[in-house]
Amino acid sequence: MIILAIDTASRSCSVAVLDGETMVAEMNDVSGQTHSRHLMSMVDRVISMSVGRCGKIDGFAVTRGPGSFTGLRIGISAAKGLAEAAGKPLVGVSSLEALAWQVFPVDAIIIPMLDARRKEVYTARYIRDGRELKMAGAEQAISPEAAVQGVDAPCMLIGDGSVAYADRLRAILGDHMQMALPFQHNIRASTVAFLARERLIGTRDERLTLAPHYIRKSYVEEGRHTAL
Repeated sequence: MIILAIDTASRSCSVAVLDGETMVAEMNDVSGQTHSRHLMSMVDRVISMSVGRCGKIDGFAVTRGPGSFTGLRIGISAAKGLAEAAGKPLVGVSSLEALAWQVFPVDAIIIPMLDARRKEVYTARYIRDGRELKMAGAEQAISPEAAVQGVDAPCMLIGDGSVAYADRLRAILGDHMQMALPFQHNIRASTVAFLARERLIGTRDERLTLAPHYIRKSYVEEGRHTAL
């Protein structure tokens, strides 16, 4: 199965094509500019470098969140449009799960963190179960300190949130804290494609149902609720 995957959940933007278990093309942009400026040209270039035309894609995948409100809307809208035009299935993948898989397997609690602004991070915890990675607790938007509360064993932190609050986290975790390598902190679309494979092979299709997983309300929505 040939899969085209997109990630726009955070400051970075990534597009990749996976053919079976082989990543045949990938582009990553970390300029911080709005994803709408580069995304479709990245899609065109990745397809050109790999399969040549969109018609050869068997399925599509995209990060569904949590993450940037604007970024998620851009990525999901683009992925839905591409899947609909091609008449091929689409599935969403957790941005935090994708991050966690980028350091798996390790014998430590994996704690992905995306910067959520407002002095918070989007986070969850994952643990190794043989060859599988299992979530231990729900995805949340909480303070960095709360994200590691009660951790008394080796843990691996990954994501731009862990980088932004590294000093505060180390003050709590001490020697238990391990950090992913610098190049691992951005979500890679190739990881998203890998996680989508089984669902797409199983003929799952979320073109009509996929929606961003924000966790919390945007500033605009909170302001509207307060006004009401």
